[in-house]
Amino acid sequence: MHIAIIGAGITGLMSALELLEQGCSVTLFDQQAAGQAASWAGGGILSPMYPWRYPAAVNALARHAKPLYQDWNQKLQPFTGIDFQIHETGMLIFDESDFEIGLSYAKTHQEPQQQAKLLDQAKLQQINPKVDNSKFKQAIYFSELANIRNPRLLQSIIRYLKQHPRVTWHEDCKITRLNIQQGRANSISDEHGRLFQADQYVFTTGAWSQYWSQQLGLEIPVQPVQGQMLLFKTPENWLPTMCMNKVMYLIPRPDGHVLCGSSMRQVGFDTSPSSEIRQDILQACIEMVPELADFPLVKQWAGLRPSSPDGIPYIGKIPKLQNAWANFGHFRNGLCMGPASGKLLAQLILEQTPIVDPVPYDPVRLLESSHLML
Repeated sequence: MHIAIIGAGITGLMSALELLEQGCSVTLFDQQAAGQAASWAGGGILSPMYPWRYPAAVNALARHAKPLYQDWNQKLQPFTGIDFQIHETGMLIFDESDFEIGLSYAKTHQEPQQQAKLLDQAKLQQINPKVDNSKFKQAIYFSELANIRNPRLLQSIIRYLKQHPRVTWHEDCKITRLNIQQGRANSISDEHGRLFQADQYVFTTGAWSQYWSQQLGLEIPVQPVQGQMLLFKTPENWLPTMCMNKVMYLIPRPDGHVLCGSSMRQVGFDTSPSSEIRQDILQACIEMVPELADFPLVKQWAGLRPSSPDGIPYIGKIPKLQNAWANFGHFRNGLCMGPASGKLLAQLILEQTPIVDPVPYDPVRLLESSHLML
């Protein structure tokens, strides 16, 4: 089976990997270079931030992130020479209003990665002496949470796919039209009018998914939401754990880079960083770890998250079409839902037993959105 995947961010790339594993041939399209949008820009925490704030359907996919990425890293590294750098740092959360619900969530769900305990000040300082001990007297500690170095993850997958004999690439190729006859897609066209054909067509178009609303006859409620990030350079292994407070986070990399984020702004497709938001992020992160102010700020950037109304992605067959599929709308959790999203999509296309109950993700929900818009 030949499958066209429109969008080569983490969702499209993971979908391609899973379909290749099942013997399919894949053609990947992206309007720019692969892996350059939100997938590159994010932090790479392998869990939703504050999972108790998200629907069960988000956590059902996200809980597979760490083990699936570990498996893929083992498979791909011999071919690519690139390690994803899955960094098992654990996470400290300082939001006191979340202590009780966070501990209750951990106890109720008993997920391996969401084990949590309440730390007193002495234990907190022992685990992460960089935290401001005059401000933070307690924290809940998720010892099993990890982060992935998403630029390396993307480099590895792209390198693997580019040397794979059953993969064809079309980067800097903007697909603008789905050509439909009698309830089937029979080809797609790019902005120059070139036609491409496949057996199945998959839309992994992230923040740009709403573009397809008119052609699909659906209202696709996916909007770009800008998130801004800062990057510091400290000594290797300087910050022992990830830290989070008031939705701001610090993510340490093994080589001493520390990612700081993140904001939420609705500014369309604008990816220009804002100096005001930069100050907000700086203030929040230095409040957690004051010594960070002593190190150089080496980079800042912004990316576009594909927001959906409830954060639950649309994964499955597109209504009214026999051979077109959706895998978009992951909002803040594209990286941590990515591997399970790709696996679920492949299983649905190939009529296999799904990794999770597919009903909550069914794009039939788009018909309801369209009805509400009338």
